[in-house]
Amino acid sequence: MQNNSGKSNQLRLFDLTMIVVGLVIGMGIFRTATDAASASLTPTIYFTAWVAGGIIALCGALTYAEIGSRYPVTGGYYKIFAACYHPSVAFAINCIILISNAASLSGVALIGSEYLSQLIFEEPSSDLVKSLIAMSAIVVFYFVNLAGLRMSSQTQNVLMLIKILMVLVLISALFFPGADPSSIPPSSLPPSSNSPSSIPPSSLIYSFGIALIAVSFTYGGYQQTINFGEEVKDARKNLPRGIVIGILMIIGLYLLVQMAYVHIIGFEALKSTRGIAAVVAEKMFGPTGKTIFTLLLFLAVLAYVNVLLLSNPRVMYAMSKDGILPSMFAKTDEKRGVLTVSLTVFAAICIVVLFFANTFEKILGFTIFLDSIGMATSAATIFILRKRTRHLDGTGIYTMKWYPVLPLIFMIAYTFVGISIAINTPALALTGLAVFAVFLGIYFLVVRNNKGLKQS
Repeated sequence: MQNNSGKSNQLRLFDLTMIVVGLVIGMGIFRTATDAASASLTPTIYFTAWVAGGIIALCGALTYAEIGSRYPVTGGYYKIFAACYHPSVAFAINCIILISNAASLSGVALIGSEYLSQLIFEEPSSDLVKSLIAMSAIVVFYFVNLAGLRMSSQTQNVLMLIKILMVLVLISALFFPGADPSSIPPSSLPPSSNSPSSIPPSSLIYSFGIALIAVSFTYGGYQQTINFGEEVKDARKNLPRGIVIGILMIIGLYLLVQMAYVHIIGFEALKSTRGIAAVVAEKMFGPTGKTIFTLLLFLAVLAYVNVLLLSNPRVMYAMSKDGILPSMFAKTDEKRGVLTVSLTVFAAICIVVLFFANTFEKILGFTIFLDSIGMATSAATIFILRKRTRHLDGTGIYTMKWYPVLPLIFMIAYTFVGISIAINTPALALTGLAVFAVFLGIYFLVVRNNKGLKQS
């Protein structure tokens, strides 16, 4: 392996830290607090879930960083499955990752539709109306991408600034007058809130597991550190430092945002509040502030939708070039530079997910269950890669401390999250397993057969 530490275009500590922060802070922070709070029996469980989510993300990011150092290939997150397991597993896992990404896009589109519907309609909108608004956003940006338009890096930088600004505005709510506890009827408080010690341990564990599902969605994105193992200057030092600093910054920001939510809205009211960020903005700046904040958030959502519609068809294109997907997914409109088939199929998957799971809660469970399969199995490749690449030890690659504790914590955590989803919503878990099994079957029936025909 060639050591690239002398290249001037490598990522430095600050660059990597900002990349980690940018990968993780998405749109979930403006919605998932409600789901985490409604699952938490006590505020302690609520805040513990947010801290635990950050620790899990840290363990995962460091694990993926070493995987990227030991197996430095473009698109490493999906190619490691074929290298360490079997091509059938690579095909099935990568297909469910695409489905999970489509579900994530649909979920974020629903977040935007929930906020926008509050401005358009006086009465709370039905799930169908919110789903139609989300579908409309996907369809609009499908045609934008089909026309060959691209979102520039400058637009993405503006988007990141908007998100950071909104997070800072939410945190500043800590300096405003908080919720009046007397406004919450005593009858609305659960009996357990007055005597946490009386809650059975099994109920506490179950509550923590369900809260962690929503938190896991908000902390997602760090797995992309797998692609930077060979692109960081002095990786052995800067890679762990950048990841640790980035994750600690995110944990701090997320905890401050949660404190602001609880401070302004109240923990019990937070459990049933929709459009929490807009509610906080309204209490800080009045109706005008709520309107501006909602429009900015919907703009950020649209940009996120566009980015996923840009990136995921390219993953399908790469899988097609590798022979994992049929060749038609590589079809390109040369004049406009558009991956027409891949873009159309991915957008259609997003619409189908919204049609069958038209609430954020359903999409959240389905997405995180699929992610649990992908996360646990991808992190497990570190044990295989360590044995196969012993000759790289001491050559300057990043090697995590506290191995194998960190990857084991990560794998156990996502197994726990997957089990929590299976217990809470068994239908979603069975659907996820069925999707995985279907893709395995497709591999052996179609992909393997096509390879046999090519060899003959």
